[in-house]
Amino acid sequence: MSTVSYKESGVDIDAGNSFVENIKPFVKATRIPGVLGGIGSFAGAFELPTGYKEPVILAGTDGVGTKLKLAIDSDRFDTVGIDLVAMCSNDLICNFGTPLFFLDYYATGKLEVDEATQVVKGIAEGCIRSECALIGGETAEMPGMYHEGDFDLAGFCVGIAEKSELDRTSKVKTGDVLVALPSSGIHSNGFSLVRKVLFEKMGKKFDDEFEGKKLIDVLLEPTRIYVKEFKQNKHIINALAHITGGGIVENLPRVLPEGLKAVVQKDSIRVLPIFKLIGTMVEETEMYRAFNMGVGMILVVNPENVDEILAATDGYVIGHLEAGEKKVEMI
Repeated sequence: MSTVSYKESGVDIDAGNSFVENIKPFVKATRIPGVLGGIGSFAGAFELPTGYKEPVILAGTDGVGTKLKLAIDSDRFDTVGIDLVAMCSNDLICNFGTPLFFLDYYATGKLEVDEATQVVKGIAEGCIRSECALIGGETAEMPGMYHEGDFDLAGFCVGIAEKSELDRTSKVKTGDVLVALPSSGIHSNGFSLVRKVLFEKMGKKFDDEFEGKKLIDVLLEPTRIYVKEFKQNKHIINALAHITGGGIVENLPRVLPEGLKAVVQKDSIRVLPIFKLIGTMVEETEMYRAFNMGVGMILVVNPENVDEILAATDGYVIGHLEAGEKKVEMI
């Protein structure tokens, strides 16, 4: 009776080992104080920083969504890892958490070492931009679970915060000013609609020129990470809202207490050209529910701190808070 190897079933252990060796220098580049040991153990270890009175551990997880499909179809794997980290670390800072470390999960039908290496290189770059460490991850090769060439990504970010700083809604009050930090592009939400409009309805191609760049380059522009801006200005920030799926209208109310509404001057929003293109085939209300429209993060600040925030960031004022039902009112 003939025998069957694991490799013949579709899982290549040697390829996995080669992949681990490839990514070691990228992982090492993310090392920060607190990291204990290196990759290769059964779990990553991180020593909690000192100086907190009542430290609270925060955690967030996310993926890249169908933006990943564009990366696969265009054979571009160097940026989606940045997106993966961004979606988690940007959420963490909205709870006034400082990112500490990150882990990733990469699942595929057949491990392509070069592709996977590029993905993890991007994850490491995202960690560097988030000032956190990549301390581990999992690579799963599962024949029959994915179509040829497909893979999926998930990420997990852990951070730390002072317990007294967690409740941001208690800091928010009437008269506070809304400062928008620009997005770098579409970020990582709404790509099912993007693909439907641009490629199915408009018949666009990846190499089509748009605003002086290839369309695929515009679409795959990685999600901006706002950790440094948060750390530098947290002492004058009342609250932050990460503008992801649901747009401004659904994400901004998450930081508002009952009895306060956000009044946003729609004409003040610096809408990116890519959204104007998509908006030729999508109703405006739907656009504002699906996309960030050029605003990646909104800071809620006291009026007396606005000038300092504007001087320290590339932000701009888009509105204010006033008494009313907890919602966003576009005017």
